[in-house]
Amino acid sequence: MTRVLVIVGHPDPDPVRFCGVLAEAYAEAAQAAGHDVRRIDLAEIDVPFLRSREAFEEGPLPASLVEAREAVLWAAHIVFVFPLWLGTMPALLKAFLEQVMRPGTAFKYPTGKEKFVKMLLNGRSARLIVTMGMPAFVYRLWYRGHGIAGMRRNILNFVGIKPVRETLFGMVEAVGERKRARWIAKLRKLGASAF
Repeated sequence: MTRVLVIVGHPDPDPVRFCGVLAEAYAEAAQAAGHDVRRIDLAEIDVPFLRSREAFEEGPLPASLVEAREAVLWAAHIVFVFPLWLGTMPALLKAFLEQVMRPGTAFKYPTGKEKFVKMLLNGRSARLIVTMGMPAFVYRLWYRGHGIAGMRRNILNFVGIKPVRETLFGMVEAVGERKRARWIAKLRKLGASAF
């Protein structure tokens, strides 16, 4: 079975947020299917911003994030659940990724005769589960999914995490309970397969 880490990137800790509901559906189904599951709710931990290159490259990881970094290293499949804010992930999730995906943990700068960065998180996969106020097809076609593509390519693929699959839910505040129930069922199916 797969080691699955579910990271909820919504800054609001209110459990009625749809991101939390989706994350719980995925995690419950994965655990019921026999996968080993851990969950991190970023709204419940202190995620300080990095403010310099030196802090990113050489500064200590804040104590509040040590367990989260260990969970990322432990996981074979990482699921990020977050709302689309201004076309991309919320600042809290970006700050978390900047803290955890540091040199020495997620990648290694070239030394000696090496010419390229060494990816340290090879062999892991990810799924991005994103809620948004606009129709998902508009985000994909008109905006070309730029914020999510940037996360996939510039952060996750950069450190070796691939494939990265996407599940987008649009118009989340406008849809009824029946459609939300179908979305939750979809996430249960994905969670059971840890896919």
